[in-house]
Amino acid sequence: MIIRPSPTSLLFITQPDHARLAAEAVAYWQADGFPDHPRRDVILLAAREHDNGWFEEDAATYVGQDGQPLDFVSVPVPVRQRIWPRAVDRMAERSPYAAALIAQHALTVYGTTRTDPGWTEFFTIMTGRRDALLARTDLDVATLQADYAFVNAADRISLAFCTAWETPLESFGRRIILNGHTVEITPDPFGGARVSLRVLARRLPAASFASAACLRRALDAAPVEFLTGSAAGIS
Repeated sequence: MIIRPSPTSLLFITQPDHARLAAEAVAYWQADGFPDHPRRDVILLAAREHDNGWFEEDAATYVGQDGQPLDFVSVPVPVRQRIWPRAVDRMAERSPYAAALIAQHALTVYGTTRTDPGWTEFFTIMTGRRDALLARTDLDVATLQADYAFVNAADRISLAFCTAWETPLESFGRRIILNGHTVEITPDPFGGARVSLRVLARRLPAASFASAACLRRALDAAPVEFLTGSAAGIS
């Protein structure tokens, strides 16, 4: 779950909804030959499905010992680790290459934990899954890593928008940051276009909860709203 704070409330956005927005945004990418890319459709599929392993966890929700809701960064390590084999396996039969791109995403976004003994098995499992899936295609790791750059950019654009993090995100030489209601990407990947962004969310008062079940009931009762804005390239 993504949790975007404001002074008096918390905006909750599910990871699958964030991923759908990621694919919608990167579909407008004009740079790097993407409009005519031979694997454009499968790259967009991987961007849209990269967080499908979070369905169960977002449905369950999590709270800390202090009763504060936990977002996708703060949930326990076993939760963060188990969603990725699930996401890859869900996509494996539909598109082995999209599944391999999702595995590469897992290996990339948790790259800073690679030397942590608690993550050793995770990297072994995910590397094995990626390589086995890639073996079912006629493509190599170098090609996959080049294609993955689009998935990474999609994820970062949507994350910047959904989280409102103040620190800029980096994606293969591009700087991505939310400025007001606009995600700014430098250098411009959109050929001067402004891309509309819209994601479903639920808002709750900033409060603590006695349990995850209490948080789940509050979210189920909260009205749906849409967070809207745009993405634009900066030359």
